[in-house]
Amino acid sequence: MKWVEVALEVDGEAAEAVAEVLNRYGHQGVAIEQTGFGIETWEDEVPPPDRLIVRAYWPADERADDSQRQLEEALHHLNRLYPMPAPQYRLIDEDDWAEAWKVNYHPVRLGRRLLVRPLWIEDVPTRPGDVVIALDPGMAFGTGTHPSTQLVLEAAEDRLTLMPGVDVLDLGSGSGILAIAAAKLGAAAVLAVDTDPIAVRTTAENAEANGVADCIESRAGSLDELLEDGHTFDLALVNILAKVIIALCQSGLGRVVRPGGIAIFGGIIEEQAADVEAALRAAGLIPFNRRQSADWVVIEARKER
Repeated sequence: MKWVEVALEVDGEAAEAVAEVLNRYGHQGVAIEQTGFGIETWEDEVPPPDRLIVRAYWPADERADDSQRQLEEALHHLNRLYPMPAPQYRLIDEDDWAEAWKVNYHPVRLGRRLLVRPLWIEDVPTRPGDVVIALDPGMAFGTGTHPSTQLVLEAAEDRLTLMPGVDVLDLGSGSGILAIAAAKLGAAAVLAVDTDPIAVRTTAENAEANGVADCIESRAGSLDELLEDGHTFDLALVNILAKVIIALCQSGLGRVVRPGGIAIFGGIIEEQAADVEAALRAAGLIPFNRRQSADWVVIEARKER
């Protein structure tokens, strides 16, 4: 079997809108990666995330031409809001599907101590005190190259430095990058939850590869199931999309955070931040800090004691 890869290189402002369009047609969601730096780049040299590549894949079957036609029609309408480049297509063999994006995935330093590297690249210089996360996302979302993921990781490092030994929730775990970072930064236990079985498996495999499988429980689930079970956490990491965060707030997201606990939210464009903060307040979570990289915003909120 063959797959069609479609890719667009856009700025940070347009990335989420393009990802939402591609997600309608892509199999297992979309991938977003930052361009413009390589393996030898350190944290003080990483360029701002002005250019991002958004990729999606669909089967090269009898529906492929129709998917391409519908996608280009949707991008034509989107072009009225953002200047859209022409999508780039290529045909990929089944065996190469999950490997196709790896050529652009490089080690990156984040925060004060975090070093995220691909699992298949072992010869990466380290410094004393580095917290190394070795990752193979496969087809799950979360490589550490997206500015939103980077901001959430930096926020998690800061919070776990101040509150080690806490219980952490990674809601929408994807590759498990946030769960693994939390475990390596001192969390007592991490529950990684995703509705996608591929993400659940990938998180468990990456946790094992990083030596933190005993600290991370990776399972299929949703907010509704967490609420039904009565689970609460000292720290919640939610790197999804703004509209999903708002919907989760309306469904009781604030109840999974313990009094005095903190939640960190990513996947938010600057213009959406006010709406997200309003939804958080309505859910009993009080925003107290924003982090920003280009157009992407991460919001930290606290539940009152």
